[in-house]
Amino acid sequence: MTLSGKFGPRYKITNRLASALLKLEGLKELVDHLPLTPSVLASLRETARLFSTHYSTQIEGNRLSEKEVAKVIAGSQHFPGRVRDEKEVKGYYRALAVIEETAREGRPLAEEQIRLVHGHVMGGGKKTASPTPYRDGQNVIKDGATGRIVYMPPEARDVPGLMAGLVDWIGAARAEIPCPIRAAIGHCQFATIHPYYDGNGRTARLLANFILHSGGYGLKGIYSLEEYYARDLQAYYDAIAVGPSHNYYEGRAEADTTGWIQYFVDGMVDAFAKVEEKAKEAEGRWESDKSPVLRMLDPRQRKALSLFALQKTITSQDLAALFSFAPRTVRLLLQKWTEQGFLVMADPSKKARKYKLAREYERLF
Repeated sequence: MTLSGKFGPRYKITNRLASALLKLEGLKELVDHLPLTPSVLASLRETARLFSTHYSTQIEGNRLSEKEVAKVIAGSQHFPGRVRDEKEVKGYYRALAVIEETAREGRPLAEEQIRLVHGHVMGGGKKTASPTPYRDGQNVIKDGATGRIVYMPPEARDVPGLMAGLVDWIGAARAEIPCPIRAAIGHCQFATIHPYYDGNGRTARLLANFILHSGGYGLKGIYSLEEYYARDLQAYYDAIAVGPSHNYYEGRAEADTTGWIQYFVDGMVDAFAKVEEKAKEAEGRWESDKSPVLRMLDPRQRKALSLFALQKTITSQDLAALFSFAPRTVRLLLQKWTEQGFLVMADPSKKARKYKLAREYERLF
């Protein structure tokens, strides 16, 4: 079966791709239901963000090592002659936080969000950024060693329409096309349109991450696809360089993206498998160092703590989504936990009732 979106991408659901998608779904379920404690979850999330930042910027030529990236983000050290590198890692790290927050809010993807993410990518880590306008001229991607043209993107006058079409397709395809495939196509098509003079690769990877987070494949923010790409850069470039020509208008826009999607999904399988392994190892280490407070919690309460790693208050809907419980079951559980002193009602209104952790457990964060 060959499918296509209105703006051009084509791909086939091969047996190999279907198998990878099934494997990915199984890994997602395993990781989603690991009873991670807040401290373990926070540690894994921070490690994943640092890995993503290091590897995504390394792909673009950033010279900072993993340890140096961590020091730059922590603000504990600066590196003479690496001002540009430092700004790149700070910008990407900030943009990662922005896309995760935006995805949690549940807002549909809009062009303004993409432009804002690019603004953060290029903003050097500042807390605020302005949406970046698309390029107003032609850009060309050349081989750094030979000077040969690797890719000729579309003309600037066509970029606004192409970006609008891409965003519309991502939204319209949500009900029909599996999230990993939408993320893969979003990544590929953004890179193909190349709407900016600089920062296109980083923004394309962030766009894919946003689609995954908003589609239920965020995996608590503890995975890094960028590490998979950086491990074999030539494979990454070969996979995304689809089509018979380096010119956008000579077949690149309508090229079959099956190979790229397979590469992308394989990368997700690789990243998710690593998360499962690391999460189990981290949880195992934590088991030997429990605090007396945590020891008193039952498995459901420990799992519920993961919600408070992301927000100070929760609703019955949050708890229902975490456990896949019916509304009545959730109401009874919340009542029980409130009576036990695990939770405190933060907002008693019926329409927006919210709960927070009792002070004894709030200290865990």
